[in-house]
Amino acid sequence: MLTPPATTDGGFMRNLVNHGFGCVQWIGAVVISVARNLSGRGVRRAPKRTGEAEMEEVISKLRHLLATVFLAGFSYAVVIPTMVDVTTDALCPGHQDQCPLVFYLTGFQDAIIGLGAMVMTPWIGSLSDKYGRKNLLTLPILLSAIPTAIFAFGRSESFFYAYYVVRTFTAALTGGTLSSLALAYAADKVLVDQRLSAFGIVSAVFSGSYLCGNLAARFLSIDAIFQVAVCASLFAIAYVRIFLEESVSNKMDLLSRPILKMEEDGDGADDVPQLPPSTAKTIPSFKEITSLLGRSSTFSRTLAVCFFNSIALGWTQASILYYFKARFLSDKDQFASLLILIGAFGAISQSIVASFLSAVIGDKNLLSVALFATFINLLILSIAWSFWVVYASSTLFLLAWCVMPAACSIASKQVEAEEQGKAQALFLSKNAPFQFPGFTLLCLGFFTLVAFVLSLTIKENPSISSEEDP
Repeated sequence: MLTPPATTDGGFMRNLVNHGFGCVQWIGAVVISVARNLSGRGVRRAPKRTGEAEMEEVISKLRHLLATVFLAGFSYAVVIPTMVDVTTDALCPGHQDQCPLVFYLTGFQDAIIGLGAMVMTPWIGSLSDKYGRKNLLTLPILLSAIPTAIFAFGRSESFFYAYYVVRTFTAALTGGTLSSLALAYAADKVLVDQRLSAFGIVSAVFSGSYLCGNLAARFLSIDAIFQVAVCASLFAIAYVRIFLEESVSNKMDLLSRPILKMEEDGDGADDVPQLPPSTAKTIPSFKEITSLLGRSSTFSRTLAVCFFNSIALGWTQASILYYFKARFLSDKDQFASLLILIGAFGAISQSIVASFLSAVIGDKNLLSVALFATFINLLILSIAWSFWVVYASSTLFLLAWCVMPAACSIASKQVEAEEQGKAQALFLSKNAPFQFPGFTLLCLGFFTLVAFVLSLTIKENPSISSEEDP
């Protein structure tokens, strides 16, 4: 484990981070103040606390998490625009507009990753409730760097299949855990009434890293892209180990014990504090992980909404760029420009729009509006006749990106403070029978429509989370 350096380098890094986030604090405070003045009411807060003070407090508590999220998100996003060209060049050289093998392999990979994430994400989230967020956050960042490093050495067909196997395995183990652990960390560090703002800030930083990653990909060569991605991942790991503080404080020396086995008897047993029965178990059972489902109808319905929405977005993200490649013959630069636009809308949506609309219409109504906007977006993409239509429809991401902050805010208020990790973790055929290349996107849009209908049945129950300071 790395420790904070004793030289002035550590102090320089801390000063650099603090000055960088000072600008974010000022902008965020102005935005929140304006939003609350317009709406007349905001998120509940302690008396005599200004919006600026709240924003400064939230960002101050989360500044090292935000830096970690940005670095990890950047390393992931910078490779996205070029993956379509790299994959089609490796598998179908000279026939990039028609490459069915790409769709078959992508579909199989996403199915395996989805099954793995469905099992592993709640399990890792539950472990983080006991062993801390910091240690578990290192795992997805480290594993995600391994397949990227393969393409940094070469991009031939053999390198592609090596990348394919390694990424399928690593993503099945840790896919989705970075965002869920980051949200659980944020829930640990802020007050209950500040969680929507905290989730929005974390999601906005994810979007900002997405934006910066795609902006870098727009100007970097393919060779440099993968090298930069690996370096960003390694820097993120070092940053976590040096600067990020543990947010789970009730461990009683639990981190010094092995995950797979607890020492029950032996010399010096009297010197070790006795763990409560609820934390003496190390590996959570499936029943324990899913115990939240029957506790609250609000939590269960919110989870169902996220499930259907994730099906649509997961399949869309996996295939949409290949669809654009086949339909519009798009290249890396066009992909990067589109993703930059989407990332910019996402950052604005999750840092400004989500907080403002939540204060005006509430979390539940915000979730429904965002889901309906997602459906309209997929409907437009399915019938897009030109790439400018794709650019125009991306404006709907101003609302669509609000789904996860609203859903996570609703869910976090239905569970206890020590269960935040578990809760956040739960969360073109050539011979087609008719001429509708975007039919798959339309079908995926109906999954979001199902999620939208389910969101209308959610009731806003009072929060059962602890109101005490973390």
